[in-house]
Amino acid sequence: MSTVLERLQHRLIPALLAAVGVSLIAAGLLSYTAPVDATAVASDAPAPVAVDSPGPSARRTFPPLASASPVSGTSPSPGKAPVASRVVVPALDIDLPVIRQPGGANAFPPCDVAMYLLQLHQPGEPGATYLYAHARTGMFLPILEASKVNNGRRMKGMLVQVYTTDDQLYLYDIVEVRRHVTTLDAALADKREAVWLQTSEGPVGTFEKTQVIAVPLGHGPADHKQAHPKADPVFCH
Repeated sequence: MSTVLERLQHRLIPALLAAVGVSLIAAGLLSYTAPVDATAVASDAPAPVAVDSPGPSARRTFPPLASASPVSGTSPSPGKAPVASRVVVPALDIDLPVIRQPGGANAFPPCDVAMYLLQLHQPGEPGATYLYAHARTGMFLPILEASKVNNGRRMKGMLVQVYTTDDQLYLYDIVEVRRHVTTLDAALADKREAVWLQTSEGPVGTFEKTQVIAVPLGHGPADHKQAHPKADPVFCH
């Protein structure tokens, strides 16, 4: 019981206050670990954007990706089910708008945003919410860099914040780091409410990915502006 209360006191309450303008830094949430240096040369390897229906013995893998035309991010139309709109990992200095993968299933993911895997779930639903971004400066590079040290052990216990288009803030606790992943099987099979963050491990054409898995701490209302950051996806390779 004390562990649950401690999490609520030190993570849930300060982060919910942040949604109405109170600084996370002032709440002490960044003290879990120092930010990772995000100035290293980043990887260009793409993330998965589609899951084909497998045959009886087929494995769900990261499909090959082609190039795409320049894209622009847009919020879902009014009346549609809420989706992830922003992902923040304060201790890693990650703060990105989240959009739907533009350009179709075979499009190369753009830079300067994170994306959600359409075939999986959204915050608050049972099952995995799957968010991915390139391992580049200003994106998910800190996840890749932290994963290289003791298999990412220092990321365990970090706070992940996911905002949604209906002005909600969901809080998660990182519990697992997986490296050199080559299939989506585990994420597809996860029946828990959880958020999975994925980034690349090498240059374009590198198949293996790094995944970070976090479980929910709670959720509450968020300021509309904080839940709707401007997304400026950039066509990149």
